Amino acid sequence: MKALVFGGQGEKRLLELPIPDLKAPSDAIVKVKKTTICGTDLHILRGDVPTCAPGRILGHEGIGIIEKAGSGVTAFREGDLVLIACISSCGRCEYCRRGMYSHCTTGGWILGNQIDGTQAEYVRIPHADTSLYRIPPGGDEEAVVMLSDILPTGFECGVLNGKVAPGGTVAIVGAGPIGLAALLTSRFYSPAEIIMVDIDKNRLQMSGKLGATAIVNASNGQASEKVMELTGGRGVDTAIEAVGVPASFITCEKIVAPGGTIANIGVHGVKVDLYLERLWSQNITITTRLVDTVTMPMLLKTVQSHKLDAKALITHRFQLDQILDAYDTFSQAASTRALKVLINA
Repeated sequence: MKALVFGGQGEKRLLELPIPDLKAPSDAIVKVKKTTICGTDLHILRGDVPTCAPGRILGHEGIGIIEKAGSGVTAFREGDLVLIACISSCGRCEYCRRGMYSHCTTGGWILGNQIDGTQAEYVRIPHADTSLYRIPPGGDEEAVVMLSDILPTGFECGVLNGKVAPGGTVAIVGAGPIGLAALLTSRFYSPAEIIMVDIDKNRLQMSGKLGATAIVNASNGQASEKVMELTGGRGVDTAIEAVGVPASFITCEKIVAPGGTIANIGVHGVKVDLYLERLWSQNITITTRLVDTVTMPMLLKTVQSHKLDAKALITHRFQLDQILDAYDTFSQAASTRALKVLINA
């Protein structure tokens, strides 16, 4: 099979590899139909994720058809069309019983990180019964791929952790795919204002189309001042960090209102300064989270009912044998205007 393999910092190759086989009765082998590239894959290539070793097949998002199911798999059978969760969960350990699937003792974020992932023609899915979701007949497959990671990540790590509420004020720092996913799902709660902050003019324009009430171009270094101006000097109730660099988190520190919440989504590869000399008295909450995918069933119903336009995030489409071009397109988003790139396997 064809597979995209991490070769060490800055290196990736499309190789021919053996099709994976079952390793445990709870495994399933999925023939991948569609996958995509995540910002986290770029973090891996930059060396920000030391748990991912050279030789690993990348990717943790996708849909496909079950090719083979282990004897312990009871919820699915061969031929089923399924959505692959980016988080693998056993459903039985202490963390899974608390809904923290991301910290499953035998799962968590392992696909495309600690075990081979979905940017291939076939992928082995451990704990298949609790890590796959059946796609209803007639489902829009392209839209459903967006549920593997970015929509539950934006929703759980940004919107839910950020305590977005009706009538509240939200600022999302970073208008990439994850930030836009947080924008789309913030609208579930009818906040009065959703302010999008980014340096990319195209992504800010897209934010306006998807429901942002205000956009702030951060390229002049005055983003926090502009947000404070927009909020009458008060700041925002929820500041969502959706980039994973120090500057964006510090912007959130500057714009959060007293009693507000900073919800971190971004993957951080270097330290960030926390200005407690200013924040210690402000009654703020800072949250971190790795997506648990507990909201995937709800989001799947929302997409199926056309209440959530997940497909709007897709800007480019490629075949698997063009995946190196897809990475180039995705990593040069400022010039290519890429959001999510869809890869047909």
